[in-house]
Amino acid sequence: MGKIRVLLAEDHVVVREGTRRLLEREDDLEVVGEAGDGAEAIALALELKPDVVVMDISMPKVTGIEATKEIKAALPATAVLILTAYDYDEFIFSMLDAGAGGYLLKSVSGDELVQAIRGLHSGESVLHPAVLRKMLAYSKSKATGGEEHPAESLTQREMEVLRVAARGRANKDIARELTMSVRTVQAHLSNIFNKLGVGSRTEAVVYCLKKGWLRPEELP
Repeated sequence: MGKIRVLLAEDHVVVREGTRRLLEREDDLEVVGEAGDGAEAIALALELKPDVVVMDISMPKVTGIEATKEIKAALPATAVLILTAYDYDEFIFSMLDAGAGGYLLKSVSGDELVQAIRGLHSGESVLHPAVLRKMLAYSKSKATGGEEHPAESLTQREMEVLRVAARGRANKDIARELTMSVRTVQAHLSNIFNKLGVGSRTEAVVYCLKKGWLRPEELP
């Protein structure tokens, strides 16, 4: 399996350099580029097509939220992990609508950041519990109650995996609950992402809530 290709978007040089050194100690991670502002993040993402973008919110020229929107519009399979000092509702909700798949505060440890990148890349939920509650509440308020069945033909088994994943369960817990291997769970999540044109579990859940394929009462 190849390395997880990461793009760093952070305007503070010291923070960006420290994050790069931290990630480059890991054998399975490769920092393929660094951006000092939102416009550069967009340009580098389009050029390099990374697996994961680690994105700050507050950046010059173009905000992290706007950069995330443009990156996700062009590269739906690229996952965006927000790494910020802010946990304000307006930022969380804007990030959700922009298509980011994870949201961490800069108070996390280096190990937590590394695990978050790996988790987001493999389809895990990468959200602080308090942030997850806010996001799900927001998603429920946006639910349309529309189509009863997925138009993109998600299989019954894929919907079962997504329902359990929506409750914030790790892949190993999903596997245990549905009596399948972790690798099978990962394969189902990958198929779901491809069919829906998203890059993370969070995006898949929000997409299905808005379509009415998942009911709010099925979530935490």
